[in-house]
Amino acid sequence: MNNTISHTDLTLIACTLAAVASPLLAALVNFCLPVKSKVAGWVSAVAILLSCVLAAKVFAGVWNNPQIHVNQVWFTIGDTKVYAGLLLNNLSALMLLLVSVIALPVHIYSTAYMKHDDRYSRYFTYLSFFCFSMLALVVVDNLVLFYAFWELVGFSSYLLIGFWFTKDKAVQANKKAFIMNRIGDIGLLSAIIILFTVYGTFDINALFGHQGMLSISAIRDGQWAIQPDLLPTSYGSIWLSGGASGSLPAIWQYIAVAGIVLAVAAKSAQFPLHTWLPDAMEGPTSVSALIHAATMVAAGVFLLGRVYPMFTQTELTILACIGCFTAFMAATIALTQNDLKRVLAYSTISQLGFMVLGMGVGAYSSSLFHLATHAFFKCLLFLVAGIVIHEMQHVKEENNLDIDPQDISLMGGLRKKLPLTFVVALIGGLALIGLPLTSGYLSKDGILIQAFEWSDGKAAWFKIIPIMALLTSWLTAFYVARLIFKVFFGEFRLSKTYPNLKFHMADGGWQYKLPLVLLAVCCFFPLFSFTPFSYQKSWLFQGTNISPISKFESIYHLTIPALVNIFSLLVIYAAYAIYIKQSSFAFPQTGLLYRLSYNQWYFDKIYKRVFVKPVLGLGKFLYWFDKNIIDGFIHLLATMSRCVASFAAWADKYIVDGFLHLMAAIVQGIGNFARKFQGGKVQYYLFSMLAIVLLLFILKILI
Repeated sequence: MNNTISHTDLTLIACTLAAVASPLLAALVNFCLPVKSKVAGWVSAVAILLSCVLAAKVFAGVWNNPQIHVNQVWFTIGDTKVYAGLLLNNLSALMLLLVSVIALPVHIYSTAYMKHDDRYSRYFTYLSFFCFSMLALVVVDNLVLFYAFWELVGFSSYLLIGFWFTKDKAVQANKKAFIMNRIGDIGLLSAIIILFTVYGTFDINALFGHQGMLSISAIRDGQWAIQPDLLPTSYGSIWLSGGASGSLPAIWQYIAVAGIVLAVAAKSAQFPLHTWLPDAMEGPTSVSALIHAATMVAAGVFLLGRVYPMFTQTELTILACIGCFTAFMAATIALTQNDLKRVLAYSTISQLGFMVLGMGVGAYSSSLFHLATHAFFKCLLFLVAGIVIHEMQHVKEENNLDIDPQDISLMGGLRKKLPLTFVVALIGGLALIGLPLTSGYLSKDGILIQAFEWSDGKAAWFKIIPIMALLTSWLTAFYVARLIFKVFFGEFRLSKTYPNLKFHMADGGWQYKLPLVLLAVCCFFPLFSFTPFSYQKSWLFQGTNISPISKFESIYHLTIPALVNIFSLLVIYAAYAIYIKQSSFAFPQTGLLYRLSYNQWYFDKIYKRVFVKPVLGLGKFLYWFDKNIIDGFIHLLATMSRCVASFAAWADKYIVDGFLHLMAAIVQGIGNFARKFQGGKVQYYLFSMLAIVLLLFILKILI
């Protein structure tokens, strides 16, 4: 270790390492178990329970106390030493506890939800590995390790989303998620490389901590200005272009920030890289609950929290615009979707947009506050969706129907069959809307209030951002009310289509009920604040606040909550009138706006036409070029080589060998002819001599 550590800090470090390692150990154990072993579920559940207990101990020791930062040399390249270690502060302690607390009910729920699956132990192997990756991500102090676990989170989510790999939609969904996240990963890697090139270290605390390197950098006169004399010397050599001026062209800062934004957009499903998240619903619903609550999609917002000091005000404004548009766009899409999980998926995208918006307008604490509150009620709503879909699947199988068990237009009246599920769904829905006495009220109103305060004193167009956020909040109230009313109120619509329908529904055993109750309790305000109407008095807000809390409260602290909640109640009543009372006041299911919403703003179709088809076309062209041009040229060379070889064989056989055979025949003929003169008979010799003499005599006469 690089400094002296107290006994208490050593204990907290050991607890952190154990909390992170526990799910990894469970994954290794489950990997060795038979694929259908039911022991795997409880191995993973006990492991995450241990992580939860240890994380709580770490949280109690770190929260609002001096941060713990320990590291040691990992490897050395030339004169540069790369350190690896743990960084425990309020942010990492909060995320460590949040991830493990959310994962625990999901594990318990999964033991029942997945019990009939043929790959039971494999599921829990993936789930534990996923939790290990996320827990490690939030405590490492090094950008290289951060990137490694960032990739592992993406890889394990790829395994979980495509867990039912026999379904083509699941395969397509996990490929889409994997590819979209690789786009963001390129951005993050580029940002890490630029930061290391400029500052010579991967250490997160040295870069972004209190009085870190990036807290003393700025854009001045088109240069990314840095003061070398203020840089620490304990993190390796510092390379700066521009000589003694200690500056780089500002373009490098812009590229680094753009890389971070790209990574956040991919992981936290922000425009324009948001389209993978709705398709990711093809995985088990318990996986959706974990991914959408406090793990994968939360990693992008957590990254923003880690690197927040590197953003300039202009860049934060751009971030606020992205978050605001994403929140509004996703909320409008959720209005018309009939797939239960898809509605919740777009709700997640919208709420993540709120968090990114909060970061952009300087509501850093409120953004992290909403990340924590959202984790509980969104996890709860997905587990509710899992029970509803599970029971609808039973109805489908029992009656041999050809229906989609996730279609809310086939549901209705389920509050009578699933009373506990209905109650907790109502609690989760109210928290998602952000009505008083819920945790969502505190965190969401904090973002809205600070967004309006941020826009004061700026140009008029800046007001568009908080106004759109306010409108998004009312849209949230409508689509949540629509979901609750269509699923739990009225009559069971499927029985109208099939009068002789037989169905038996129940909330399930304790493995379903206990997680629902625990999460529902956490959706109320006392978990986060004893004051139900002031977000500033929340322990979480105060513990993550990076700027002094102003004692002066603007008029927005009174008007915004009142405006939000009054109109939210009116919107809920409008949804009640439309979907329960069957009022004539209803939105037409035709027209441009409806088609725009129902078709998800046509983003998938646009991407398919603009990106997918050209890439596939390029791939087909390259395949044709490879097959016909490259392979054709190679085949031509092969044919020519065969022709040359055939001619060489013919020439060798008939020219070279023929000439040799001719010479041999001539020699043989001469030999045979000469041999006749050596017969051993005297009369032949005399005759030969006489013939030669006569020949010479004749030649003499003639010549």
